Amino acid sequence: MAVRPAWSVKDNKVVRRDFDFKWISGLNISQKRKNADSLHESIKAATGETVLEVSSKGREELGVVLSAFNLKYKGYYLENIFQSSKNFSGVGTLPQLLEIPPKEAKEAVKYYMHNGLESFIWDGVEWPLTPKTAFYDYIYVSALVEKYGQDLDLSAYTWFTDIEFNPAKSINCQARALAIYKLLQSLGDFDVLKEKENWLEFHKKYVLG
Repeated sequence: MAVRPAWSVKDNKVVRRDFDFKWISGLNISQKRKNADSLHESIKAATGETVLEVSSKGREELGVVLSAFNLKYKGYYLENIFQSSKNFSGVGTLPQLLEIPPKEAKEAVKYYMHNGLESFIWDGVEWPLTPKTAFYDYIYVSALVEKYGQDLDLSAYTWFTDIEFNPAKSINCQARALAIYKLLQSLGDFDVLKEKENWLEFHKKYVLG
């Protein structure tokens, strides 16, 4: 058995809930899809609600397209933006990571982790490390707005998951960020993306997990 989170919009807040499900060991895509299926079955049994897997391992095309390895913002893959924006002590940011494959960028940044992460710097703006996922969520939601405007139809889904995300090892998750986009749709408040401070305050108030 394993435990993984899912995110939803409830009472005008983004909420996280953890679900138990049967885990199948293995690294190939078919096993990861089976794990996603098992997680979704657990969510549906507990809530009676619909789920979208948001990753390259998803069975639905929409979830695959919305993976950070496939989604672009300002011409760059989202994963590359996130990794290259990390501002390390004594090193700075790593703009060279914008131009390599997303998976390579994710691996390359590990070399600098021992320097200590100070902030994120993207497009001339410096972002603090707290709230912990605010910067990642910002670039992800901004990418969705650039691609879909405010009209990406998520009405068929109540919960969002990413089977690749392990909360014991990572903080940021595209499933959470997609739930935030859905919340902004319901609030009609995409203007919070225009100013960093407004986004940070929104995140503190409305993103609960």
